[in-house]
Amino acid sequence: MKVLLLKDAKEEGGQDPYVRELGLRGLEATLIPVLSFEFLSLPTFWEKLSRPEGYGGLIFTSPRAVEAVELSLEQDGKSEVWKKSLREAWSAKPVYVVGNATASLVKKLGLEAEGESSGNAEKLAECICSREPPALPLLFPCGALKGEVLPQMLKDKGIPMESIIVYRKIPHPGIQVNLDSYYSKQGIPASIAFFSPSGLTYSLEHIRELSGSSIEQIKFAAIGPTTARALAAQGLPVSCTAKSPTPQALAAGIRTALQPHSS
Repeated sequence: MKVLLLKDAKEEGGQDPYVRELGLRGLEATLIPVLSFEFLSLPTFWEKLSRPEGYGGLIFTSPRAVEAVELSLEQDGKSEVWKKSLREAWSAKPVYVVGNATASLVKKLGLEAEGESSGNAEKLAECICSREPPALPLLFPCGALKGEVLPQMLKDKGIPMESIIVYRKIPHPGIQVNLDSYYSKQGIPASIAFFSPSGLTYSLEHIRELSGSSIEQIKFAAIGPTTARALAAQGLPVSCTAKSPTPQALAAGIRTALQPHSS
């Protein structure tokens, strides 16, 4: 059975892990990128990273926010400054993350990640709130469309936080052409998995056009609860929500949803 994955492009270095994991479960997965990213305010972000003494730690809820650190370091020998002094200073503070992909990038920076198994921003907020409140604000680099659950939970607990927008999502330029090509060659997929509300917004109208009345046969999957709510708001039944944002959890959920007589 065919599965269509609508997410950002695969990470560099081989086959996308979601495509691979679904393949191991006997499903033929195809990835169509629906998101591109534009990075913002990197000089301002670097100024904040250069003052670790002013913060109680870091929060990363997406791989893109960590990539913003990497992009900041690529300019004007800043990487050497990071290696010599800043990395050690930040290493002494907690670095909270959501998901294994984000944690992996944080570790490449030479930092230890905490909370990677939390699965989503709400559970990460619970993890942060369970610790002793920091005296200094936590630095939270985020996207322009960040959710408000984590900031609000921290605010309610009196935990200081300073956010800075370092990227925004934009539609991938090839969405429509790639969807046309997929449907003409592969037909209607058994399942379509969405990885963000933005990806859903950018692709759903064209999917409705291409699928027609057969859209009712498609099992829709979501990488997490926020995306599942966005699907439901569009009137689409959610056949599976991954228990955690990992290839294994999503593949297991889709495999179960596609089994005969599954709900």
